Amino acid sequence: MSFGANNKKKERDRLAVALKAFRARVPGNEETTMKIHRAIDFLAFGLLLLMIPAALSTPSSAEVGVGISVHVGPPALPVYEQPICPGPGYLWTPGYWAWSDGDGYYWVPGTWVVAPAGMLWTPGYWGRNGGVYGWHAGYWGPHIGFYGGVNYGFGYGGVGFVGGEWRHGAFFYNTAVMHVDSVHVRNVYVNRTVVVRNESHVSFNGEGGVRARPSREEESYGREPHRAALGEQTRHEHAASRNRELFASANHGRPAVAATGRPGEFKGHHVVAAKSAGAPYHEPRVSPKEARAPASAANHSSRPKEARVSTAESKHPASNGVHAANRPPAAPSKSNSSHAVSAPRPVSAHAQNQPRQNQPREKQSHVQAAPKASPKATPAPARENSASRAGNHDKKR
Repeated sequence: MSFGANNKKKERDRLAVALKAFRARVPGNEETTMKIHRAIDFLAFGLLLLMIPAALSTPSSAEVGVGISVHVGPPALPVYEQPICPGPGYLWTPGYWAWSDGDGYYWVPGTWVVAPAGMLWTPGYWGRNGGVYGWHAGYWGPHIGFYGGVNYGFGYGGVGFVGGEWRHGAFFYNTAVMHVDSVHVRNVYVNRTVVVRNESHVSFNGEGGVRARPSREEESYGREPHRAALGEQTRHEHAASRNRELFASANHGRPAVAATGRPGEFKGHHVVAAKSAGAPYHEPRVSPKEARAPASAANHSSRPKEARVSTAESKHPASNGVHAANRPPAAPSKSNSSHAVSAPRPVSAHAQNQPRQNQPREKQSHVQAAPKASPKATPAPARENSASRAGNHDKKR
């Protein structure tokens, strides 16, 4: 036998010994199957343990946490007109102050958005508690929830929304409140009974701002299934964050682009500039990075500690501090009837966010509308288009 043949034989012998030893260690088929099943059970149990904390930490539709918290309050809401509605199916989403860790507050212009069918937009709001301002993001839902009692204007006066309502799959606009061309948009009605003056431009809820708490009805609406901001809304906010003119440090509370006809449209015929700042602007004493609060502070500021406002108080605008007296309800004049919104809950002025004196009425673009019991717009008898055109004719363009 050759040397090569001997090596091959020795190799086969070694493989045979190794195979025999392996078989001696491996149990029978039944025992192996049981061990495999046991291992699978342990693996499944381990995965379940990993999933439970993740599920508990995910915000549900009933409770969404505060996303951003800072130690510096937002500027007052600027005074501006509403651009005309682009067409049927668009809903108004009011402008607001957003935060950048690099440069502080910047204005996200109000804009018209094609709404998900049957849904209404609850605006986000800043809530102050314990010296921390936390941002509560807005959402889409079947009803208008709590948005801090902030008077955003154009149907959003602090409680509910009176700018329109869904009827049989189509959205109808209240032209006493919304700037709509009734020639091209036929789903309109006129309800002037909800209009009352209120000139608050306070931009946050809590100490020094709007002292309001959610009603039981608003709390129940907050537990309904919600939908987050649409992709075009998110892109709109991102585009605003890249526009230096929209930062409060540059515009001092009076943005050059206060509202747009469509999301992300910051130039053109349908862009509206602010007429004035809502209150004198005060430069923060700390940098944006120093103003940022830890995440734990945001959780503590998610609910203001103010006492619940009574139903009687919530139906009438009120203020104190700088504004010593309430304005009495009044019917809208022709010069400002196109900018009616629901009245906010009682408001207290803040030195940074409230004007030191009331502005002349003829310069105000926000006319408030007294809210009804339901946060949805109260249906008014749909008048003929001729009546709607007559109401629209009186608008300030």
